[in-house]
Amino acid sequence: MNEPRGDLRPPSLNADEQATLLAFLRYLRDAVVAKASGVPEEAARAPGVPSGTSLLGLVKHLARTELNWFVWAYEGADVPLLDDTEPPLPGETAADIVAGYRAAAARSDAIAAACPDLDRPGARSLRETPPPSMRWLLVHMIEETARHAGHADILRERLDGSVGR
Repeated sequence: MNEPRGDLRPPSLNADEQATLLAFLRYLRDAVVAKASGVPEEAARAPGVPSGTSLLGLVKHLARTELNWFVWAYEGADVPLLDDTEPPLPGETAADIVAGYRAAAARSDAIAAACPDLDRPGARSLRETPPPSMRWLLVHMIEETARHAGHADILRERLDGSVGR
């Protein structure tokens, strides 16, 4: 078991809107990865609640959600839409899932950084609505990631008592 990471404060910066939104999203992603790190593989896969949610399941869900929103919807890439409810598969390791999340985050960051105007709508939407703006997408991913970071906090505390962001 790793030493607890402690409580890290949110980013402190005075930057433009895009840089600020990306900084908070990165902060939350790091919190999720920290919660899934240092946990024995079997424990990270184990459902922590009756719904079946696990630490690795949260990480995989977030990776696929980012790819669906940033790559498929916003960028409009010709890639398949991913099932963001697919649990970790038997052949996937914790390292694979975390690396996949980091890669998805890097791709999302590149798409966001290339966007010259946060009001610019994406190519399509995952919902029955017009394509959302990059601003909406960044705020949505902050909300989605924060929600699941909270779930990861609880799952990790139940596993080994670790607390903090």
